[in-house]
Order: sequence, then C-alpha cells, then structure tokens
Amino acid sequence: MSFFSETDSPSNLTEYSVSELSGSIKRTVEQAFDQVRVRGEISGYRGPHSSGHAYFALKDDKARIDAVIWKGTMGRLKFRPEEGMEVIATGKITTFPGSSKYQMVIETLEPAGAGALMALIEERKRKLAAEGLFDAARKQLLPYMPKVIGVITSPTGAVIRDILHRIADRFPVHVIVWPVRVQGEGSGNEVTAAIEGFNALEPGGAIARPDVLIVARGGGSLEDLWSFNDEAVVRAAAASNIPLISAVGHETDWTLIDHASDQRAPTPTGAAEMAVPVKADLEAAVSGLSARLKAAMTRRMDARRQDLRALARALPSLDQLLALPRRRFDEASAGLGRGLTMNTANKRRHFERTALQLRPDMLSTRLNDRRQRLQERMMRADRVVERLLQRGRTRISTADASLRALPARLSGQIHRTQDRLAGLTARADKAVVSDIQRRRIAVAAQDRILQSLSYDNVLKRGFALVRDDRGMLIKQAASMTNGMAVSLQFADGSVNAVTGDNGTDPPAPAPHSRKRADKPVPSTPPKQGSLF
Repeated sequence: MSFFSETDSPSNLTEYSVSELSGSIKRTVEQAFDQVRVRGEISGYRGPHSSGHAYFALKDDKARIDAVIWKGTMGRLKFRPEEGMEVIATGKITTFPGSSKYQMVIETLEPAGAGALMALIEERKRKLAAEGLFDAARKQLLPYMPKVIGVITSPTGAVIRDILHRIADRFPVHVIVWPVRVQGEGSGNEVTAAIEGFNALEPGGAIARPDVLIVARGGGSLEDLWSFNDEAVVRAAAASNIPLISAVGHETDWTLIDHASDQRAPTPTGAAEMAVPVKADLEAAVSGLSARLKAAMTRRMDARRQDLRALARALPSLDQLLALPRRRFDEASAGLGRGLTMNTANKRRHFERTALQLRPDMLSTRLNDRRQRLQERMMRADRVVERLLQRGRTRISTADASLRALPARLSGQIHRTQDRLAGLTARADKAVVSDIQRRRIAVAAQDRILQSLSYDNVLKRGFALVRDDRGMLIKQAASMTNGMAVSLQFADGSVNAVTGDNGTDPPAPAPHSRKRADKPVPSTPPKQGSLF
C-alpha cells in the first residue's frame, strides 16, 4: 500500500513555471552583467529598423552575441556603425523571455581605437579614388563673383555666423542656408540631401539657385567628423553640378569630402574668403582702371587732334577750290542772254514755215483726199461682206444635205448594234446559267462535307453535349463539381440538370422487351439523381 497520493512529487525540488524560470534567469543575468564592456566586430548590420532601433551582432573568432541599440541611443552616437567595423560596446546583458536567447543592450559605442577608423577611411578612399571621384579633371572652377551662395551647415553653431560675417565684410551677396546636423546618426543623410536639393533647384525658379556651395563644420575629433567620410556624402559632392567648397574642421583635419569637393578651405572663414572677392579691392581696381582709361583716352584725343591739324594744313584753301567753278559759272551766265535770243529767233522761223502750210486750199485738198479714201474703204467692206454671206450660204446648204442623209446612215448602224446586243445578251444568259449550275454543285459538295463533319449526326446516334451555366462546353469530368448546373444537348433538344453523387451504383440496364418498351411514360418526372 502506497502512502503518497498521485499528485505528490517523489522529489523535494521547488517547482517553477516557465514564466517564473525565465524571469528569474533574466533578473540573474541582468544583475550579474549590469554593466559590461565588450570588444568585437559588427556583424549583420543593416542600418536602423523602421522603428529606429538597430539590431546586429558582435563577434570574434570564437563566439557571437546578439546586440541592440535603441532609437534614443542611435541619435547620440558620434559615428555610424558599419558592417565589419571593430568597436568597443558598453551596456548590459539581458534575456528575452519569449525565447531562450540573450542579447546585449548597447548604451555607448566607440571604435576600437583611431587606427580602425583610419584603416576604414583609407580603404574607402582607395575605393572611391579607383572610381575617379577624386580626379582633378572632374573639379570645377569657382565663379569669380557669385550672386547666390548656398551654405550647408548647422544653423545654431558659430560656423554660420563666421561665414555670414566674412561674406558681409568682403562682398555682400544673397546667402541661402540649408540647415543640417553635422554629427551623429543621420547627419550624413541630411548633408547628402542638402547637396542634391541645391542641385535640383531650377535656374530662375522661386528659390534662387546658388552659384557656389559651402559645406562647413567646426573642428572636432575623428568621430565628430565621421559624417563627412560617409560614402553617400562623398558621391553627392562629386556629382554636384554647382561648384562646391568643403570647409570641415580645422586646417589639419582631413575628410573624404575634401578630396571630392572642387575646392578645400582650411576653415569655414577661409571658405567664405574663397567664395567671394573683397569689394574694396574690386572698387580700388576699378577706380585705377577707370583713371588709366581716362588718361589713355585723353592722350589718344590729343594725338588725333594733332593729326587732324596736320592734315588740315595740307589741304588747299576754299578760294582755290572754288576758283574754277566760279569762272565756269560766270561764262555760262554771260552766254545765257545770247542763247535765249537765238533760241527765240529759231522758234519764230519754224513757226512761220509751218504757218505757210496751213492755207484754206491746202486744207480742202487734204479733206477731199481723206473723203475719197473713206469711200474706197466702204466699197471694199461691202464686197467683203457679200463674199462672207455667200460662203455662209454654201456651208449651210452642205450641212443641210448631210443632215438629210443622216437618218439612213443611223438606221443601218442601229440595226447592226441591236443584232450585236442580242448576241451578247444570249451569251450572257448562257454564262450566268452555267455559273449558277457550277456554284450549285460546289455548294452541294460543301454541304455534304459539312453534314459529315457536324456533331448533329453524332447526337443522333445517342450522344449528348454537356455545357455549363455560361454555355461553355465541358470536356472533362474533373472540371465538374457536385451541385453544378449543367445543360445537356440531345439531337432533338436540350434539358437542364444538376450534377450530384447519391452514393449508389447505377442500376443495371433492364433487358429490352416489347412489353417494357410499350409501357407508358409516367406523367410526373422521376426524382433527379446522379448523372455520372
């Protein structure tokens, strides 16, 4: 006889639920590893998740541990984690009760020494240089006097104040500031978007397109300047159609954007000095050039004036030039009176000769001659009209004779045409009858072929066509389901049916007998069963 019930455990160990055990392990691990510092290589990093958190792993040559950086911590990082980077992570170890896994929650992240970052920069520099992004042939010349300057930097730092102050002192122009973060997670993406945004502006648009860009940031450590070593930032700077000046850090600080930019400035203030000239120097230069121009014009005018005076002395005087024309004029004016008198005398003599020819007897003789010519021309006109009338009468007589003989000729032509038309009509009737007979024979042959190929003959032999509710032909039993509405087409008509399976075998065919064949068909249709 047993003294233990069925529910009692034969062991004296404490019994835990799965949740209790998981929670106890979580508390133990977090208390034991509340603050740890781990050195390892980043593996499986794909950037921040849509939630802002980043999930990856830290590994060495023997082990691997999952890690997570929460969204708030990602914004405070001084550089962006990258695949394969060796880092030193500080945080705590925790477990995830939903699965038997543990991970490290990273609170701070730093590269494993400056050498690792420099090695990464050198590797990236060699890669981009091999693509030709740093070639001198790609670099553009800066405009000498830009009208609009675009500045990409933080709007709250001392850098933008220094740039604006220097530009205002040297040569005041319109400045457009694109505010960005210059360090931390996401700063590289903002700088890239700013460069591409300035290049996307259309000339003459609502926002003026800059003639030159300045990417500026104050000095800092290698980690602080890490955003300007981002590959996307370097590619955007190299692809910029607007000349770009990089002014990142101090003179001793070098980043990859310095190699891709068109001009590198040692400081942000130096970038402003490169972008615009000194207005006072330009004004002094213009004043000097204006004075030189005035002096040159004065000397040139004096030289031309002296040349003109020398040429004027070589020319003859006005009296010498007009002496010959004056003499010719005097001679012509002296001979003008004599010529007018002689011309008047000549005209008078010509008038007198003409007046002698205008006597009355001469006019009468001329009128008689003209009257005689007119009579002769009238007589000739009468004779011409008579000849024309006679010729017209002859033509009319000839035409009348031809018209009188025309009916006889036309009658013969009509008879011949009617005979020819009758012959053609008879030939056409024969051809039409022959063509109709030939077509009837062809149609009959086609009808015989059609009847032999038609499925109506097959239906007359006892077969049927099965169609679905849309009238489409059903060719396979696999395409039919129970309860499906179908239509059966026989040789003498169609009936509607519904498919189904009554679970019984089809009845055996009854023997053909005369009495069963003569049995009348019941008036009510039998109950619908399975068709297949």
